[in-house]
Amino acid sequence: MMTRSRTALQRIGLLTIAYFGVVLAPVLAPAQAADYIPEAEQVTDNVYAIVGPLGQRSQGNAGLNANYGFVIADSGVILIDSGASAHAAQLLEKAIAKVTDKPIRWVLNTGSQDHRWLGNGYFAQQGAAVYAMQGTPETQQRFADQQLASIQRFVGDQLDGTTPTVADQIQPAPETGLEIDGVSLRWIQTNAHYPADTMIYLPEPSVMFTGDLVYVDRALSVLPESDVRAAAAAFETLVEIDPDFIVPGHGRVTDLAQAQRETGDYYTFLIENVGEAGRNMESLQDTLDQFDKPQAFMHLQNFDELHRSNMNRVFVDFEANPDD
Repeated sequence: MMTRSRTALQRIGLLTIAYFGVVLAPVLAPAQAADYIPEAEQVTDNVYAIVGPLGQRSQGNAGLNANYGFVIADSGVILIDSGASAHAAQLLEKAIAKVTDKPIRWVLNTGSQDHRWLGNGYFAQQGAAVYAMQGTPETQQRFADQQLASIQRFVGDQLDGTTPTVADQIQPAPETGLEIDGVSLRWIQTNAHYPADTMIYLPEPSVMFTGDLVYVDRALSVLPESDVRAAAAAFETLVEIDPDFIVPGHGRVTDLAQAQRETGDYYTFLIENVGEAGRNMESLQDTLDQFDKPQAFMHLQNFDELHRSNMNRVFVDFEANPDD
């Protein structure tokens, strides 16, 4: 993946955040109760998903507006992504405890958005080993202060007791095979939503946890930190693997066909239409107006709020980096 120019990053508003220096108190104070109660649903065999709501983070959902997963292994549970805070991590723990009494011994981070990793500290305090692919912890550290300030506005005192904690078990990038307690994993870097984001494939049950590469039922979000070219390439890898089950970053547990329609095709739409217009130095305003209402994607939740800003970021990226 090519490195974007400084000009492009400035124009799309990328913030460089210094390494966090404040450690919050580890003792959890009482927090306002969440309306959303996480529930595990079986995907297949010993693999489960916890599907979060599609809306914005709030105290009502404890910032768990994303999907999580877990695998029941021989001697414990492998948790995929840890939630938005220590409080949210406890809610995930309770959902898992309804399915198995085995302890959560391993936490795997697919990415660097707040609700994927800010619960790490809670599980580490319970003795879990925290895993991530090389590059992910650096991204988490870079954005930790910004993410804490941002999510505080949504979840308030539910953030109390949250200590940003990065992985202590770093896996080689951009791809690695790994076995944990008899469970085989294929871990693949995507660089889609945030730099060094990943997806995790379980070959034997053929389940892919895509992290924020795939959204279904709602429109995906192109952040200033996102890279649609890398995302499209990673989606092609997903197509080649062709898993039986996909646990997307957001939306219901699904199959490749829905993922293609609602995510893969959207990446292609943005690149081939908006990106090409930016590369050819066409008018930004005319491009936004021309591609404002693609019928294939307008049914997705959050489309009206996100699509125009998605196009704007893709246009500016391709305009500044036409040869990437």
